[in-house]
Amino acid sequence: MKIRAVVTLIGLAISFALPIFAQEKEDVKPFPFTPIPAGPQLVQQIEAINQKFDEAFNKHDAAAVGALYTANAVQVTPQGSFSGREAIEGYVTDLFQRHQPVDRITKMTYVYAFGGDLCALGGWTVTINGSMKFGGFLINVYTQVGGTWKISSSVFKYPTS
Repeated sequence: MKIRAVVTLIGLAISFALPIFAQEKEDVKPFPFTPIPAGPQLVQQIEAINQKFDEAFNKHDAAAVGALYTANAVQVTPQGSFSGREAIEGYVTDLFQRHQPVDRITKMTYVYAFGGDLCALGGWTVTINGSMKFGGFLINVYTQVGGTWKISSSVFKYPTS
């Protein structure tokens, strides 16, 4: 008898709870920063910045690479995080000296407008130490500074197999 009462109470509780969980919450607003695919003009601007990046990188011009970043930019790499344009230039200078990279190519696959910024996802390849092809994944956030898009944050990762 007691088991029947418990089962009945559990059944009633479930029958009242399910409709409550099934209802859509009308008071919940969508996430306010929905990414929107960037238009062709913005994509071209990002491609132009990445081309300048690749050209400066392939010339081993750390100052020109650094000029494409905001003053307080952050770059996250497998070797660590670098905060500020000077720290990023120092990282790139060290990279140039240790690995002699050439033939860098950056290709962004997706560019999204997100708030007032642009977020681009893609990849990069480079030849290091004269013969080894290398590459990985890349996420850049671009911010307008004085009417020009600059990289405000960058995350890159090597693929794992």
